[in-house]
Amino acid sequence: MDAVSEDLELLPATRRALRRRIAIAQSDGRAPSVVAAVVRDGAVVWEGSRTSVEGHGPDGNVQYRIGSITKTFTAVLVLRLRDEGLLGLGDPVEKFLPGAGVGEVTVGQLLAHTGGLAAETPGEWWERSSATLRPELSDVLGEEPFRHEPGRRHHYSNPGYTLLGSLVEAVRGKPWEEVLRAEILEPLGLDRTSAQPQAPHAGGWAVHPWADVMMPEPLEDLGLMAAAGQLWSTTADLARFAAFLLRGDERVLSADTVREMRTPAAPPEPGLAEGGYGLGVQLLNSAGRHLAGHTGSLPGFVAGLWLSETDDVAAVVLANCTSGLPAGAVAADLVGIVADAEPPFPRPWRPFREADPVALELCGPWYWGTGAYALRLTAEGLLELGPLGATGRAARFRAEPDGSWTGLTGYYAGESLRAVRRPDGSVSHLDLASFVFTREPYDTRAPVPGGVDPQGWRGIG
Repeated sequence: MDAVSEDLELLPATRRALRRRIAIAQSDGRAPSVVAAVVRDGAVVWEGSRTSVEGHGPDGNVQYRIGSITKTFTAVLVLRLRDEGLLGLGDPVEKFLPGAGVGEVTVGQLLAHTGGLAAETPGEWWERSSATLRPELSDVLGEEPFRHEPGRRHHYSNPGYTLLGSLVEAVRGKPWEEVLRAEILEPLGLDRTSAQPQAPHAGGWAVHPWADVMMPEPLEDLGLMAAAGQLWSTTADLARFAAFLLRGDERVLSADTVREMRTPAAPPEPGLAEGGYGLGVQLLNSAGRHLAGHTGSLPGFVAGLWLSETDDVAAVVLANCTSGLPAGAVAADLVGIVADAEPPFPRPWRPFREADPVALELCGPWYWGTGAYALRLTAEGLLELGPLGATGRAARFRAEPDGSWTGLTGYYAGESLRAVRRPDGSVSHLDLASFVFTREPYDTRAPVPGGVDPQGWRGIG
């Protein structure tokens, strides 16, 4: 993914619209430089940059600080521990960090920022002060770490992700940075992502709000706060990471787990834009498009990474200014430009090589009471339930070894679907979370709760 894919090359008008968007962002945001990339179908299809230095522009190999996009990397490490069975999202954090002082706050609550912890550390602005001021977790949390009752609301917390980084270290028995490199960066080939800057890298600048002058921002190592915002990266590396967040990679996390990361786990904070938060992933509704990703900022840098699963498009924007350029909004715009101008072609239809005969037997129309539904078998081997009328609950189901099916989406997520058979082996009905689905509306041959009127269907009078 180091170069733009020729097979997926964008149309000239689309490329010009992307160039124009980052040109406006750099000019209006008064950023010393901005660099961006767009990913479609898992490959980089466009790269661009804009700079205040004549004749020079950064490329996808130049490092910028990515701030809180680091949190998504930390969340991936935690979910790896969960998938290995080493912890559960409902486990109290203090099970792994005894005496941390956060009571019954759970791992999942910290991932979704619903643990009730303070947004920032006590004392000096941690992003611009020495990590030696916060040598222990007690210095990060302070004497009063809570601002809300745990589990009651979404409240973004940097100390919460510091705890998650320490949890990773406690379970793995290795430093967070070492675990990150071995379990994410090396498997995904992110060799230009690091905890400390590696040349070539951009310098961080503060631009005066009322004058076209600037000065360098200090560069601090974040110490214990590293898991919340330490990383440096490039658009090329973050493009690979975005593709991973869309598709998964069995060397790191499965497609099911990255989909779980993108699933809403907390509503948005009151007064903020609709979207909410998943597990280490911000969610955003932008111009009617559902996006997942993360934004980031540290003194001297802003960053944005957004992806649209529906459009299979992602965008990354990095800039080296403390404020002024809304990197997240620009990344969302880049996704929208490509998705609107060049909507994807559907994938070619292909038949099953060998379909499950039991699943095939269940396909076709079913009725919940008088509501008409259809059950079909997808190319991925999932059962897909959908209403045949204007309203009704839709869901997808995954086959289980015992012959049942487990809901993956919507109202029936996590619920069990079973085919109930008669003594002769034929299917009597479907049992879905206690609901009976029959081949005919209120089929008299099935055990419909409440029974069926013996006079059957009739008119009035």
